[in-house]
Amino acid sequence: MTLTKGAADGVDKADPAGLSLNLSAQRPAVPERAESSLPPHLRPSVIEVPVTPGINREAYEPEGSNSLDAADGTAEPGYFSRQEVDHAIAESPAPDVTSHEGQSFQNKIATGAKEGTEFLRRVSVAVSGESRRESMSDIRAISPDLAITGNIISATFNLPHSLKYRKGEWELSPRRGQSTLIDSFAFLSSEESPWNHTVVAWTGEIENPPDALWPGGEPPKTTVHMSSLNVLSKPVPLDPSKAPPKPPAVDGLWIPKEDMLQLENILSHNKNIKTVPVWLADDVEGHGDGILLKDQARWRRYAEHDLYTLFHYKQHEPTDGRAERVQWADYFRMNQKFANKILEVYKPGDIVIVHDYNLMLLPSMLRQRAPHMYIAFFLHSPFPSSEFLRCLPRRKEVLEGVLGANLVGFQSYSYSRHFASCCTRILGFPSDSSGVDAYGARVEVGVFPIGIDATKVARLAWTDSVNEKYEALKALYAGKKIIVGRDRLDSVRGVAQKLMAFERFLEMYPEWREKVVLIQVTSPTNIEEEKEDPENKISSRVNELVMKINGAHGSIGFSPVLHFPQYISQEEYFALLRAADIGLITSVRDGMNTTSLEYVICQRKTAGPLILSEFSGTAGSLKDAIHINPWDLTGVAVQINNALTMPEDKRQAMEQSLLAHVTSKNVQYWIAGFLRRLVTVLGNRKSVTATPLLDRSAMLLKYRAAKKRLFMFDYDGTLTPIVREPSAAIPSERVIKSLKELARDHRNAVWIISGRDQEFLTQHLGHIKELGFSAEHGSFMRHPGSTEWENLAEKFDMGWQKEVLEVFQKYTDKVPGSFIEQKRCALTWHYRLADPEQGLHMSRECHRELETTVGRKWDVEVMAGKANLEVRPTFINKGEIAKRLVTTYNAEMRALNGGAAEDADKVGFVLCMGDDFTDEDMFRALNGLSDVKPAEIDAENCFTVTVGASTKVTLAHWHLLEPEDVIECVALLAGVGGSGSGAEGGPLSMGEVNLAALSAVEDHIPQH
Repeated sequence: MTLTKGAADGVDKADPAGLSLNLSAQRPAVPERAESSLPPHLRPSVIEVPVTPGINREAYEPEGSNSLDAADGTAEPGYFSRQEVDHAIAESPAPDVTSHEGQSFQNKIATGAKEGTEFLRRVSVAVSGESRRESMSDIRAISPDLAITGNIISATFNLPHSLKYRKGEWELSPRRGQSTLIDSFAFLSSEESPWNHTVVAWTGEIENPPDALWPGGEPPKTTVHMSSLNVLSKPVPLDPSKAPPKPPAVDGLWIPKEDMLQLENILSHNKNIKTVPVWLADDVEGHGDGILLKDQARWRRYAEHDLYTLFHYKQHEPTDGRAERVQWADYFRMNQKFANKILEVYKPGDIVIVHDYNLMLLPSMLRQRAPHMYIAFFLHSPFPSSEFLRCLPRRKEVLEGVLGANLVGFQSYSYSRHFASCCTRILGFPSDSSGVDAYGARVEVGVFPIGIDATKVARLAWTDSVNEKYEALKALYAGKKIIVGRDRLDSVRGVAQKLMAFERFLEMYPEWREKVVLIQVTSPTNIEEEKEDPENKISSRVNELVMKINGAHGSIGFSPVLHFPQYISQEEYFALLRAADIGLITSVRDGMNTTSLEYVICQRKTAGPLILSEFSGTAGSLKDAIHINPWDLTGVAVQINNALTMPEDKRQAMEQSLLAHVTSKNVQYWIAGFLRRLVTVLGNRKSVTATPLLDRSAMLLKYRAAKKRLFMFDYDGTLTPIVREPSAAIPSERVIKSLKELARDHRNAVWIISGRDQEFLTQHLGHIKELGFSAEHGSFMRHPGSTEWENLAEKFDMGWQKEVLEVFQKYTDKVPGSFIEQKRCALTWHYRLADPEQGLHMSRECHRELETTVGRKWDVEVMAGKANLEVRPTFINKGEIAKRLVTTYNAEMRALNGGAAEDADKVGFVLCMGDDFTDEDMFRALNGLSDVKPAEIDAENCFTVTVGASTKVTLAHWHLLEPEDVIECVALLAGVGGSGSGAEGGPLSMGEVNLAALSAVEDHIPQH
């Protein structure tokens, strides 16, 4: 096996002992202070007075130290040093720890790195100096309910390495882009961190370079008398009547199992970042002896075509949706494969951190399978306003996926505000600036601006190789001001706006012509959507602008714009940032532009101003930079001139302020703050557990495996939406079609358990003979295939109805718009059509009156529903009906099997759905039936689902938002298409969400 030297080690570790920098530059002089301003142990009038012969102040200093002028910029602790006391939860690093007057650059870097490390350590350690194992034990002692193991699993889309595979040999090289994220992984995996860290990531597109033509040596001087390497390489006689032979098609990359295991072993033993790869392929492409990788880029298409573009405020033209259906199914399956892999390495108490828009469904999928998992999600890209997110067809599923996390992090406050607003406007979830109430629990939202590894950047930017390239650049452009831009060549980076603004600058300030050069480096985009968009033409536009500017403002010997559309080496990159007089970033929409942070480090000596787009995620953090609107070309031109003419003292002041921020708010500080907030959120959560979104693929899997299935559906608010007029709640054609298809299977027993009376249910659904009905909350039953109703309350005294009717009539007279619904065994007072505030107020009064009168005299219960009050006998409720149905069907199956009470002779699948508190009786009953010994139903085969508001606390194990989702689930099980067509429509007639769930179960996208 062949490994590129150093590649298997991944990302370089930061130098914990200091920085390998040339710091010979003279430190700024520290102004002298009056003696009265000095502490007593530094005042000459105190320390120079002889007290003990032969003993002076130096006797109390550490041996070999030189006070504050120590080599690393910090003094060793001495006799007079103040001993700090660490606490379990420490304050964040002070904003001014790297902004002291006269503080050297080396000291800023060292202090910033130390603060980031200390910040994370203080979160995990109660007393200074304890070991990692002891610190985790200490946390468990502080928060016994928070059983943290000390393990962190980071889920990110791509491995930190790019992979090349050639016949049993793997070649690993550092992956371009996301250097800051990879640095954070390296930090969490290092000895400086108290956590045990594992990364779970997709392998990425594995390259398969062609084999060398002459393996093992130099090619021969002649090929005469040698047989051809390929039979198709010999001369082909021309025959006009026959087509020339075609080489055999190579469909995908085959990787044997032993080579897969070899790569997994390499990644798991990486000394910098332990990684577990996720292999993405259809089931037909994966076998026990290996895996076939076909069209590898398809796993990123939905995220980059739909999410990336929309999150950056780019809108596609409408399409027929066929391609999007397949892309969404791949996106869903990719997230589910990540969930499967994480659950293989997860242990209860581990923390899982999910990164970026490629994995937005993953938090919810993990929550579905491990309800008590500690999950955080961080979005590295912008998040759009609700007006833009509404344009995404799968907007609801994306938001629901993220809300499976305990904590959601963003780069800036505006992104977090947009997310909370979208949850309210699109999902209807209550939210505020700090979080969202979802599925009976609180999802916290926070802002965590990402930083860079300042220590590493400072070390790499002053190597001998970089110094040589820096000197060459300064000599090449001697006497000229250098403006540097370095961006990816995609439309959101604002390269075209930068060039147009520079052109405007040369027009407005002709005195700068031939005195200023713009060096623009544009690396190829890694976003597939940007590569394939024929309407984008950003590359052509940039080239046109470069030629236009050079033609109008250049000469034979000088070009004002030098454009390099290529990757450059790390040494060239840092030399360019150091040589710049101005850093110019004009992103039109950006998550976090780390080039601006690296520019600040590289300008520590020359203090070149930074011009930064206000649309960049970094703008909120680098407040002292020059902020510009890239769409205001004249404004940008003016700021370029201001930066070029800025006095030295102002440039130094700007640089020192920016440097203080970048060195203190580094990548260690970012990940430490994110983890600290997560631990705080989890500690405050106590025993509240969110009700996860229904896992449709798990439901379908159990449904297919069962021999006997039982379905129980509420009607209002479950199969149909709640409407103002109860008589208008008529089932749609799709509801009827789905129920018909579901009940047609003889293995399915489908029941409608509703508060509606017999007449309504018979009128609208009675024509489906295979359905069973329970009316008036269990007072009446009609079995499948029968037309007769059984009165379960016929022996009960109904004398209470007269008294209740009098009370209801009194309140009906008081509340305009209210009315009474009289059923055979229940009475309901509705106030849906009344004034909402008056109706709610009077219903509470009516409820109290009934409780104190009729409720004490008769064996009835008063129930507050959705804009109604209902009175019914206490012994009649939906829970009793649910129990009766389960035990009846189990008894029938045992009778057919000769009375043996085996697992195979009970209902193998139960789906119960309802939306209000009367349905909680069913959930309670079914939970009880699965808890008894022997259990009437197995808990893993029973799906209790509440429908409606996300804030409700429920006994159900799963959650759906609205009746439309219920019908989608029924349609999935019944095989009904998205348009209401039957099973004959095939999978491709399904909705996108159902197609994704079906694809996840079958592990490929079914074609028919």
